[in-house]
Amino acid sequence: MTKSERIAWILRIVAAGILLQTLFFKFSGAKESIYIFSTLGIEPYGRIGSGIAELVVAILILIPRTTWIGALGGCGVMAGAVFSHLFVLGIVVQNDGGFLFLLAIITLLCCLGLLYFNKNKLFNLLNLK
Repeated sequence: MTKSERIAWILRIVAAGILLQTLFFKFSGAKESIYIFSTLGIEPYGRIGSGIAELVVAILILIPRTTWIGALGGCGVMAGAVFSHLFVLGIVVQNDGGFLFLLAIITLLCCLGLLYFNKNKLFNLLNLK
C-alpha cells in the first residue's frame, strides 16, 4: 500500500466515522439535534433527511470504488452544515464550544482530500483531461 493510499484510507475512516457517529443523535431525536433543526426551520424532516444523506455518504466513502461519489456528497452536506453554523446557528451551539462546527470542518476537509485523490474520476466524469 502506497503512502497516498494510506492517507486516503485515513481520510475515509475519519470522514465516515464522524458522519456515522452523529447519526445516533439525529435518529434518536437528541435535544441538541432537535434544537439545531428547529432553529433552521426544518425539524423533523431536515434532521432525518440529513441523517439518511450522511449514512449514504459514509457508506459510499468507505467503498473504494465509490469513494469519490461519497466525498462529493459529503462536501455538499458539510458545506450546508458549515454555512448553517456561520449564518444561522453560530459556531457555538448550546455551549458545545464549537465542537459540532469543528467536526463539520474536519469532515469537509477529509472529503475535499478524497476528491483530490480521486480527481481523475471527477475529470473523467466532466470529460476533462
